[in-house]
Amino acid sequence: MQYDRIDARILEIVQKNNRLTSEVIGEMAGLSATACQRRLKRLRSEGIIEEDVSIVSPKAVGNPIQMLVLVTLERERSDIIDRFKKAIKSSGAVVNGFYVTGDADFVLYITARTMEDYEQFTRRFFYENKDVKAVKTMVIIDRVKVGFAVPIEAPPEE
Repeated sequence: MQYDRIDARILEIVQKNNRLTSEVIGEMAGLSATACQRRLKRLRSEGIIEEDVSIVSPKAVGNPIQMLVLVTLERERSDIIDRFKKAIKSSGAVVNGFYVTGDADFVLYITARTMEDYEQFTRRFFYENKDVKAVKTMVIIDRVKVGFAVPIEAPPEE
């Protein structure tokens, strides 16, 4: 997956606002709308742009309780890890899931309507799962920064 300086500029632009038209993005990046569309299509097909999403307020849609959950598995075996990854992907309550190094095996971002709903989720998702050794929940008081933007470094000019 390679990208050039123009692609880097497009990536910077769409990370800030992916609702802009190809005409506007092209103008900002110094391209025609058609050339911009071609580049966006390639960036998506190559997996450089993974998703086009809107960030929704959990509170606004009735899920005001937000948690970061550290999960430790019983054993670090590939089948157990793969099974837990699959469970994460299939759960609507898990907004983000990360397989990590350190004190835990996974860090999950979860939202819930109430603490009672979260308790029911933990019983089903964690406590009934024989592969889960420990769970540590941290309730989020305030989302200080939200987003998925990553720093884009333009490749050197040739």
